[in-house]
Amino acid sequence: MEMKKKNFIKTATPYLFISPWIFGFLAFTLGPLILSLVMSFFDWPLTSEHTFIGLGNYIEMFTQDDQFWKSLIISLKYAAIFVPLNLILALFLAVLITQPVRGVKIYRTIFYIPAVISGVAISIIWSWILNSDYGVLNYLLSLIGIEGPDWLVDPAWALFAVILASAFGVGTMMLIFYTDMKNISPEIYEAASLDGAGPVRKFFSITLPMITPTLLFNLITSIISSFQQVTLVMLLTGGGPLQSTYFYGLMTYNNAFKHHKMGYASANAWVMFIIILLLTALVFKSSSAWVFYESEVKANKKKGGKKA
Repeated sequence: MEMKKKNFIKTATPYLFISPWIFGFLAFTLGPLILSLVMSFFDWPLTSEHTFIGLGNYIEMFTQDDQFWKSLIISLKYAAIFVPLNLILALFLAVLITQPVRGVKIYRTIFYIPAVISGVAISIIWSWILNSDYGVLNYLLSLIGIEGPDWLVDPAWALFAVILASAFGVGTMMLIFYTDMKNISPEIYEAASLDGAGPVRKFFSITLPMITPTLLFNLITSIISSFQQVTLVMLLTGGGPLQSTYFYGLMTYNNAFKHHKMGYASANAWVMFIIILLLTALVFKSSSAWVFYESEVKANKKKGGKKA
């Protein structure tokens, strides 16, 4: 009996330690996920009784709601520009802070600070910077004889303004790239230097291939975050002007909490989830052609040695 009790305690102890996470996952992730799926099959007004309508929300979305397609196209445009820009900027900054220069820790901190600032604060800062009347950006452009556009008022520039403000928070991605770059052995770079390789050749032949697993991770997280952009666009433009920045996430939010159509908003959210899932699967499928893992390279070398 004593032995059984000890075995039970030994078995239950790990689950006891992770029980807060299990409770949090069930209560705040899996539970709401299942509830939103159920709600998507109902006409679920926030203040009255809900009615089961089956696929009615999805049919209305794809056949009757023109705003659904417009917001989806806007979000796809945003993602197509934001994701590569985000990756390139983060990679560029990571390369800069790996250079052996004086005060590099200060630069690293400065580049990372925007990542820990709240989305509301960033929105306020960029609303000042991009203001057409007294904004800093237009003032700097005027010094070189360029008349700055109405960034947040002109539909032709509003989306680009949101992309510019979004790229401000690349600090976390920069640090992830930086950490991976620091793990590359200096001996590899020394051997390349002896062979006459310059900085550009080293980057494209050594650095970039060796950080492709990290690049894959950052690519996927960037895709996900681009479709979930709500706070910045809500506070900067409110979806305007002329709905030129009415992102899919903002449309979903408004359907839920402004128009009180919880069932329809849940259907919007599940369509977004499926789109993100398909894009992520596509990236993973293509990763075998451009992502290189050190363990796989070593395994291939061993196989080649055995065959020889």
